[in-house]
Amino acid sequence: TSTQKATWSFWVKMANIRYDGNDYFLFSSYSDANSRMHIKIDGSGCLDINERISSSVSINLITTRKLRDTFGWYNIVVAIDTTQATESNRVKIFVDGVQETSFSTSTYPSQNTTTAWNNDANHYIGRRGYANTGFVEGYMSEVHFVDGQALDPSSFGKSGKGGKWIPKEYKGTYGQNGFFLDFKDNSSTSALGEDKSGNSH
Repeated sequence: TSTQKATWSFWVKMANIRYDGNDYFLFSSYSDANSRMHIKIDGSGCLDINERISSSVSINLITTRKLRDTFGWYNIVVAIDTTQATESNRVKIFVDGVQETSFSTSTYPSQNTTTAWNNDANHYIGRRGYANTGFVEGYMSEVHFVDGQALDPSSFGKSGKGGKWIPKEYKGTYGQNGFFLDFKDNSSTSALGEDKSGNSH
């Protein structure tokens, strides 16, 4: 549907964050060494969103906040809309319903950039795209990829008792290449990846 607008929403519970320089890739896309993207928790525990297009870095956002909790779940939402006039609106990151605004590094894409998100390249969940490394040590659930829309966290979660952020059913559409993985059927590796969005598995 679009290579300029997309949303990732997922829940992750890290079983191990060593802070020893090892990166944990939540999502990645890889066309070649010069065209790739990722969402990862870096070796210091910061959330890192990066994209390269034809060797040039178009997105490089690293939060100052560190995701240190290995007991609870985090809901992470990354919304892309490169058509926005204000550069900080072109990539938005939310953790447990709250937008991240403090970054140690902040590079935003140019307006109307065609991104590697949803482009014609392999996309990966829970690992590095260009090498058999960077596996998430933990659990992932409620994985949504929405093609063609930049959504906020209220589409995927809500405040529960005591203000705790909890998941809710997504009622929207997914676009041509969007998907929803709930991982309910673990009878086989292929069943585990069944898409519940209505698009092809």
